[in-house]
Amino acid sequence: MLTLREVHAGYGGTRVLHDVTLHVPAGSIVALLGANGAGKTTTMRILLGLLAPTSGEVLIGGQVAQRIDRHVMGYVPQGLGLYRDLTVAENLAFAAAAFGVPTPPLTEEGLEEFADRRVGEISLGLRRRLAFIVARCHQPSVLILDEPTSGVGPLGRARLWETIHETAQDGAAVLVSTHHMEEAEECDRVILMSAGREIASGSVADVVGGASSVAVSGDVTDEALRSLTETGGTVLVSGGGWRVVGLDSATVTRIVGPAGSVEEVPASFEEAFVALSR
Repeated sequence: MLTLREVHAGYGGTRVLHDVTLHVPAGSIVALLGANGAGKTTTMRILLGLLAPTSGEVLIGGQVAQRIDRHVMGYVPQGLGLYRDLTVAENLAFAAAAFGVPTPPLTEEGLEEFADRRVGEISLGLRRRLAFIVARCHQPSVLILDEPTSGVGPLGRARLWETIHETAQDGAAVLVSTHHMEEAEECDRVILMSAGREIASGSVADVVGGASSVAVSGDVTDEALRSLTETGGTVLVSGGGWRVVGLDSATVTRIVGPAGSVEEVPASFEEAFVALSR
């Protein structure tokens, strides 16, 4: 399991994490969600033992993170950590040799036909699949994935998530960061981060709770949309209309006027995240 308790961290005197607490049990998937700069990668670097926290407790399997056997960890960084001048097969063989384990077959991810291709010559989706095999070749009990589906299309993301679920079902504790809100549904728990702080945690249903937003449709002018923003609302495009977060329906009705149709509706997960971030 992974545990952070009341962790603070910073670079060069600037604090970038503020009182972050999280727990990832074995066999579960927990997601860190937030925009770039929210603190997701810093949190992962602390768990990996690459960065010491200013204060707080960091444990992996009950042991201090910086003292654990590296064999328990699997990691896919944003840059994937592959050698572009080596072939697909050579990258996997190198990783397996580094951990002292047999080289797993490339058939696991359907990459056998690319075995002799240099990594720099294959698509991003194939490189991400290879990075997953490399990270899991020694069967780690902890898997940390930093934006693992970034730049990959919907079908590629679905395939990678199948692999993530298989890893958790095998008993690993999986921590994944993402900025794709729809991927929250793939996880047992989500932790929302903004400006280095945890702003909410729990299941998607827990986070959304009873939150609402305002649906707007009709012949709404650009001036009215600007006014909604200037009044303190966040306007999101939704189908043929808009959803407004941060303003009540009475205020929205007053601003858009009779040309617009206004209705208070249950918030989506993305809208709840926007509201919490505010």
